[in-house]
Amino acid sequence: MAEHGGYRKPSKPAPVSGPGKMSQRTDGQPAQYISGLPYGEGQQMMDLQRSAPMAAASTPTPTSTAPTAPPVTPMGAPTERPEEPVTAGSPVGPGPGPSVVPASQDDPRLQLRAALPTLLKLADLPTTSPATRNAIRYLRGTL
Repeated sequence: MAEHGGYRKPSKPAPVSGPGKMSQRTDGQPAQYISGLPYGEGQQMMDLQRSAPMAAASTPTPTSTAPTAPPVTPMGAPTERPEEPVTAGSPVGPGPGPSVVPASQDDPRLQLRAALPTLLKLADLPTTSPATRNAIRYLRGTL
């Protein structure tokens, strides 16, 4: 059975342009000069692009809002663990050091550590510059 029979109203802009005077641009792009063409063909291309009138441009509507920042706990407010000092997780001050803070997936060191095998292969290529080799050696030493 035919499911798609009958008249179908074309979308705007029309998917296919009409002939001659009835033609309209359907791609929604402004005319652009194309360099590198033989003498005179660049101007012909511009004339062709301008000959088809543009459809009315619609203004896009925003679909998402900006992300909101997490709530900030004010100074002196009660915390989940009142016995833990404020400097917990910091390399300075009382409390445990940075080793207690879980590493996040957004940590650039983790991303570099994952890319290190590829970077080491890059350093072994004969076309790699000495500066790039030194940078990769430095990264390998710090990760």
